[in-house]
Amino acid sequence: MAQTVLVVDDESSLRKVLGATLRREGYNVVTAEDGEQAIARFDEGGIDVVVSDLVMPKRDGLDVLRHVLARAPDVPVILITAHGTVDSAVAAIKAGAFDYITKPFDQAELRQVIAKAAKTRALSQRSGLSRESRHAIRLIGKSPAIQEVIRIIEKVADTPSTVLITGESGTGKELVAHALHNLSSRRNGPFIKINCAAIPKDLMEAELFGYERGAFTGAVTSKPGRFELADGGTLFLDEIGEIPVEMQVKLLRALQESEFERVGGVKTIRVDVRLIAATNRDLQKEIQEGRFREDLYYRLNVVPIVLPALRERPEDIPLLADAFRQRFNRRLGKNVQRITADAIAALQAYSWPGNVRELENVMERTLLFVEGDEIRLEDLPDFIRNASAPPAAPAPEPVVQIPPLASLPADASMKEIVKGATAAIEKDLIVRALEETGGNVTQSAKKLKISRKSLQNKMKEFGLRDSED
Repeated sequence: MAQTVLVVDDESSLRKVLGATLRREGYNVVTAEDGEQAIARFDEGGIDVVVSDLVMPKRDGLDVLRHVLARAPDVPVILITAHGTVDSAVAAIKAGAFDYITKPFDQAELRQVIAKAAKTRALSQRSGLSRESRHAIRLIGKSPAIQEVIRIIEKVADTPSTVLITGESGTGKELVAHALHNLSSRRNGPFIKINCAAIPKDLMEAELFGYERGAFTGAVTSKPGRFELADGGTLFLDEIGEIPVEMQVKLLRALQESEFERVGGVKTIRVDVRLIAATNRDLQKEIQEGRFREDLYYRLNVVPIVLPALRERPEDIPLLADAFRQRFNRRLGKNVQRITADAIAALQAYSWPGNVRELENVMERTLLFVEGDEIRLEDLPDFIRNASAPPAAPAPEPVVQIPPLASLPADASMKEIVKGATAAIEKDLIVRALEETGGNVTQSAKKLKISRKSLQNKMKEFGLRDSED
């Protein structure tokens, strides 16, 4: 399904140009001529990316940014700025904007930035805790595994040490990164995130370290990278395993020396950045297969934090489910007061391959449709109920009673004994088939995979009534 981009600018000609460009790229486009109109259109829903001018009458681009961050922080906001307001755009990125482009903008740069934003939006929708959840709930759990994670966070948050967070998709790696930032003395500095899976390989260096004007086609102005933007704060590299090998040595140098050069530049830039990385990949395996540098791994893995899968901490599911109940009550205007014990038991019995993110989605869907003031077992999706239902007992196998040898006729041979046992099994199977089909000979023959005539002969042999269809 095509993603929808909201284009906001008070210049009608620019709206038309942007709209035409994006439609050619396959996006759906809606437009607004000022910030006030943009906010109203955004609240109607369905927007995946916002591209907004920074300076506009009534309400400006910063107002649009604040509104989107408050309502749907996973929707990327890209700001369009004139050269004289680049500093404002950089400040906006530190406050949560996804990126900015300058007027007059290069078409290639515009397409790249929006493609990157659209991919980031798509990735956030299908994996990991949403940023909205991150702001709505804290790290929740009483299980030993999650309590150990909390203990490590509290111990290392206010240190400069690099942290590597590992775990399956949906376990809350970004939540942990924010906790580390918010509990540190850098909490008032910027928190800059890059989803490395959303960045094309040929743009990774420019994304991390910035570039100078003329460094490559489309570089119509100089631009700081994410390391510069994170100066004095925290840089979170999500999906670190996606960084191409040729870029890993440059990243290692930047981490070791806290300095780098922009693409096309000669000036060395020094920064004070605390790095947090995360991945759902097995980096040790990636090292063995030549896709990840061992020296970079050890530089990142100073403080490892391993997030357990939700199926490994079922005792936390009631707490998480109730936190989501409260959150979606507020968001959806509901008044659901409780989750019944049998519904909780079903949630705990499910394996949760999508982890906390999947639980979040299930709770939102359930509250959306539930009637009354409680969530019952029947309100949960079928796949949750079916997973918790006990498996049907298999039909008992026919039992052949073989009498003790001492009770058998003295002249009975083994062949005769086996023949009698076989006849008993055949009769038992025929009786069962007739019972299951209500005496229908044709259907019974199909079940037994023999012809109707053969079944009739056997029924006559065993003295069973030959029922007609």
